[in-house]
This record gives sequence, C-alpha cells and structure tokens, in this order.
Amino acid sequence: MNAQEIIDLEHENVLGVYGRPAFVLERGEGCTLYDTEGKAYLDCVAGIAVNALGYNDPGVNRAMQEAGATGMLHVSNLYTTAPQARLAALLCETSFADKVHFSLSGADANEGAFKFARRYAREHGHDEKYHILAFSNAFHGRLFGSLAATPRPKYQDPFLPLMPGVRFAEFNDIESARQQMDENVCAIIVEPIQGEGGIYPASQQFLQGLRELADEYDALLIFDEVQCGVGRTGHLWAYQGYGVEPDILTAAKPLAGGLPIGAILMRQKVADAMHPGDHASTFAGNPYTTHVAHHVVDRIADPAFLADVQAKGDLLVDLLEELNSPHILEVRGEGLMVGVQMDIDAAPIMSAAYDRGLLVLIAGPNVLRFVPPLVISEDEIKQAVATVGEILQEM
Repeated sequence: MNAQEIIDLEHENVLGVYGRPAFVLERGEGCTLYDTEGKAYLDCVAGIAVNALGYNDPGVNRAMQEAGATGMLHVSNLYTTAPQARLAALLCETSFADKVHFSLSGADANEGAFKFARRYAREHGHDEKYHILAFSNAFHGRLFGSLAATPRPKYQDPFLPLMPGVRFAEFNDIESARQQMDENVCAIIVEPIQGEGGIYPASQQFLQGLRELADEYDALLIFDEVQCGVGRTGHLWAYQGYGVEPDILTAAKPLAGGLPIGAILMRQKVADAMHPGDHASTFAGNPYTTHVAHHVVDRIADPAFLADVQAKGDLLVDLLEELNSPHILEVRGEGLMVGVQMDIDAAPIMSAAYDRGLLVLIAGPNVLRFVPPLVISEDEIKQAVATVGEILQEM
C-alpha cells in the first residue's frame, strides 16, 4: 500500500480525533524517522517525550527479546513476577518513594493518585476532605478525574459534568494557592515543569511553598512528572532539581522507551492508607513492559547520561536564543524540554518543518516545543535549530 492508500484506510476505519500530516511513518533509527516514501525526519518530538532512547536502540531491542523469550507477556496482577518487583525496587532506590503502583498511562496514574489521596484522607477520618487543588495552564490527562484537573474549556466542556471537587489557583503564585487551601483539600497536584501548557518551569519558591501548604493542611503533594520525569530535565526526576520532595509522583511517557506504562510513586504513609482491593489494573505492570522499563530507567539514571542531557539542553537553548528572530519572545525549559514563545502562531512553523524533514511540536498556540530523544547528538540539535531559523527567516 502506498501512503495515500494507508491514509484513506485510516480515515475510513479510525475515529477521527487526531489531526495528522499527510505522510505515513514506517521505521526509525536513532533520532530519525522515515516515511513510506523514504523521506527522513529528524525527530524532536520523540512520541511526545516518550522515546527517550530513540528508535531501534540495541539495548531496548535486547531487553524486548529477553522479555519475549520467556513467553510470558502477561499474567495479570493476580501473581508475582520478578520484572515488576525489580522495576519497583529501582524506582524506589532512585527516588523519594517507598512503594510503587503500576498503571497504563499518565492520565491513569493521575487518576490513581487522586484516589489514593482521597483514601488517605478518609483513612484519617476526614470524609469531607476530598478536594484537589490544581493550577492554571495545567494538563493532567483526558479521563474524567484528570480532565477535571485540566482547566481548558475546549477539552472539558463537551464532557461535563466531570469529577467534582477540583479547585484552581494560579501557577507559580503561592499566595493564590494559599487562598484556595482549607481543611477540605486532600491533595495538591502540580507539574514541576508544565508541558502541554507551554513549557513553564515552576519556581523553587513555589514548589517549596506548596510543600509547606500541604504539610500545614495535612494534604498530599502530588508531582505530575508524566512529561518532565525520567531524565527529561537532566535529573532523573524533575523534583530533584528543586530539592523539594512530593508525597506522590506520577510517571509514564518515557518509562519503558515507547511501551505503554505508568507508575505512581508514593511515601509509606500513602501506601499504609491503601488496602487490598482498593485499586487494580488488569494489564498494568506486566512482565514484558516492566523488564524493558527496568533497562530504560537504569540507563537514564546513570549520572553521566543525565549530565549529557543537561549539556545538550544548554546547547539547544543557546542556539535557539542565537537565532535572534523578532518572532521569538522567550526560550525556556530545563534539559531537553524546551519551549520557544513566539509572537505568532506556532502551528505554521511546525507544518513548514515537516516539509524540511523536521518533527517539532507546539504547546499551546504560540509555543514551539522541543522534546527530542535524550540521545540526540549535538550535530542533530544544530541541524534542528538551523531548520527552524530558516523557516523564521522566510516568515
């Protein structure tokens, strides 16, 4: 089948909720994807911050072969498997966490975190303590609970009513957060670096203030690191760059290098509030995916790997700032999670990049987003920025 035949087949049979460009991706190697016509695309999207180790990585391939060789892709959480136990141990060893619960996606992990927070409050005798404080510009997912904490009318309005009990304050404004806090708030959820909202890093003072508010009101502090976690910022976990620890952390996107998985990391006091049967998932934490995820996390956790991410992130920011385009208002982010604030619509830049063999994202209408594989080379970063520079000159 040629590209147009595949696109026609998709349009005929797949629900049309995605706006896709007019090419069909077929294979990948390193940080490059190829379509069915053989055209190469330097990938600065990485499956939306998922493919941290790029494409056709020998180590990931070997881990998949090892996992597949057991013939045990799935056995359910009715039984214990070594890969799940080993991955949970690694996640605890490399973070603040005492326990881990596996899920299937980032939204799924956030839904679970909300349940755990409400269970924690009730376990301590507070039946009315079920409210969740979230923030402007946030994105926590598209399920009924996670969507309720994502204050975007375009996403929310078609599906009202959503989960009740969510209130909002202004991101990076601790006084706004304090005004929304009371004894009925069981959890505060925040992205240390907002992703879909435009690549806005939280300030250290803001996260420290939220930690203090959570302690003051006996609420749980949840860090949503679905996009900014697992090495993306040059720290294994974004919170480690701030020196502020949460009670719960949600992770997903890059955790298994492209296989679907999510995780809820938690302190022991949260785990103590949960009981057998309180939460479950059929497919979560299956031995195949957790074996691969262990390989991915173990590699990314290497201090030398993380230092390299920080260095390449600094290079990316420096090169983008050197473009000195009148359309660029600000370059911001951490590590290889960078947003370019424009004074024009960013979508045409993304579309023009397709024609030049570059994949980039937007994050809101005016922000061009770079979240490439963490293994991207310096030369590839230079190539990506040069391509964007050419597009801006033409505009």
